[in-house]
Amino acid sequence: MMYDFDKIVERENTSSIKYDMRMQMFGKEDITPLWVADMDFETPDFVREAIVKRAQHPIYGYSLRGETYTNSIIDWVERKHDWKINEDWIVFSPGIVPALNFATLALTKPGDAILVQPPVYFPFFTAATDHDRILTESTLIYKHGGYTIDFDDFAAKAKYAKLFFFSSPHNPTGRVWTREELVQIASICLDNDVIIVSDEIHNDLIFPNKKHIPIATISDEIADITITCIAPSKTFNLAGMATSSLIISNHNLREKMQTIIDSLHISLGNVFGAIASEAAYTHGYDWVIALMEYVSGNLDVLRSTLISTNSRIKLVEPEATYMAWLDFNDTGYDDDKIKNIIINEAKLGLSHGPIFGVGGSGFQRINLASPRTIVSSASDRLCKVFK
Repeated sequence: MMYDFDKIVERENTSSIKYDMRMQMFGKEDITPLWVADMDFETPDFVREAIVKRAQHPIYGYSLRGETYTNSIIDWVERKHDWKINEDWIVFSPGIVPALNFATLALTKPGDAILVQPPVYFPFFTAATDHDRILTESTLIYKHGGYTIDFDDFAAKAKYAKLFFFSSPHNPTGRVWTREELVQIASICLDNDVIIVSDEIHNDLIFPNKKHIPIATISDEIADITITCIAPSKTFNLAGMATSSLIISNHNLREKMQTIIDSLHISLGNVFGAIASEAAYTHGYDWVIALMEYVSGNLDVLRSTLISTNSRIKLVEPEATYMAWLDFNDTGYDDDKIKNIIINEAKLGLSHGPIFGVGGSGFQRINLASPRTIVSSASDRLCKVFK
């Protein structure tokens, strides 16, 4: 089946954070927003049809997530990631960022250390600091245009940590961690009694010749110390549905997480989130393949524009996600100058590198999940203003 990713969808005045917060975020309205991680593509028709069908029933009362909802998650994870999970391992969460905070509350106490790997998705930081936990950073190594883990530093920091917030695939760099890297990370955490909270929200968005490996599949021992966080939100453009899953095989960890969620009275979720999730995971396999083929084409456009213009902007080649991490360090400008030029001259709204923490200075993140005409225009404008 063909999907029309070239279609321009009007999103202004729909309460879209991406579009309707441009003035608050960038100080002006006349920019192309390519920052927050949702897509400008239509949510798949099979998801919309399922929502409309349920919406036609005239009562939206308290609702359960039934067996078909749970089975859709189990079947998707096995088909997509070769991982057989049990029904009772699945814990509902209204989002993965909330889940990071739940883990902090459930599994640590004030003064405990939480380990992260910047540059990384910035809510990792506040999930520690907002609750009086110590943020401990093991910065990724940027070399030869790519990122690796400083395992000696990671091992040294892990000695003092209770939790490790792991971004896999990594946001914003786009790394897909190899089995060898995962084994080494997991072994260090196991040796130091560090619980892994693995944010795998981008796990379905993998470019060709790469494979995402859930860290919990490395061994039963590793699964026993891991909370794996997944959601259909990035994959199927469903962020507004606030529906995510935590996969926790360890009964004790699962009970602690469920207790926190229940104590906050947020375990019901919403009826349309459950309907959307089930439809996406049941019918979405081919759609995701088509999506990543299209995003790969958008990446080709960005890459070829940077090369053909001999741009001083360097692309950090992503292995996953629909975001690209751009290196502006060769421009010779500081972060404020880079941001100013992008907003006021290129008329683009990107994610500012420094918000991703140590190692983010001199970088910007661009969202490629838009129709090709938009990505092509944005690429041209970027290269023109940074000659």
